[in-house]
Amino acid sequence: MTDPNLVYAYAVLRRTPGAAAAATDLRGVAGDPIHLVEPTDPASPLAFAVGPVPAADYGEAPLKAHLDDLDWMESTVRSHHAVVAALVACGAAVLPLRLATVYPDEHHARQALDTRRAYFLSLLDRLTGHVELGVKIYAAPDITPPESGTDAGQETPTGLGVGRAYLAIRRRRQRRNEEGWRTVAQAAAHLTRTAGTLAVDRVAHTPERGSLAGPAPGTNVGNDAYLVPADRVDAFRTGVLAAAEGIPGLRVEVTGPWAPYSFALQPEPVMGPSSSLL
Repeated sequence: MTDPNLVYAYAVLRRTPGAAAAATDLRGVAGDPIHLVEPTDPASPLAFAVGPVPAADYGEAPLKAHLDDLDWMESTVRSHHAVVAALVACGAAVLPLRLATVYPDEHHARQALDTRRAYFLSLLDRLTGHVELGVKIYAAPDITPPESGTDAGQETPTGLGVGRAYLAIRRRRQRRNEEGWRTVAQAAAHLTRTAGTLAVDRVAHTPERGSLAGPAPGTNVGNDAYLVPADRVDAFRTGVLAAAEGIPGLRVEVTGPWAPYSFALQPEPVMGPSSSLL
């Protein structure tokens, strides 16, 4: 790539020789080497893991256009995550940043490290030694949310034997579905409480629909992220799956562990000229 003129920041981390060495072996979203940008204050323990990117793809207007390009988004997400995961794997204390956090140049990135030092340190202190685990709860394919505003029991029979029989069948099916949905909803609430006792924090994400839900059968009714101590991952997974055993119409997936993206992306102070997709 020639004349890269923007700086893509992947993560904030505590500076260590191991982190600096790990960064030099990595390639970023545009295929260029990753390196660390250090603050102006040599006493600060922080650094950005950054790489160069072309303005033609990562300027403010192109970034907005890329939101509709699923292939581009998937490639960028994978590359971004690979950099963060490699930094975590080297043992660094890492605060993952939003996808496509871009600064005009290293000077502006360094300014952000200086002016937001206390903010970054507080988040790093909170997240160090923790990972993110996901819990996805699914209702079986034959159990669907009750249709609001409809009640087959209120429909007027046609007066024909076949019509009355049809309505009776519909009512029975609706009642079974409502009972199944109620069971799933109660079980999901219980699972959420159980997971909460095994974690430090929780972020509730919107349940996935359509292509986002993937090939898994059923309706996604719960899609939460949990902040879990790294040495409690197995206990969390075992506890959540045990709580879901034997519940009809319910399926649970525990995903991860990952870098704690959901807990790093908290509301931020205004930080000057940068942009991000998310």
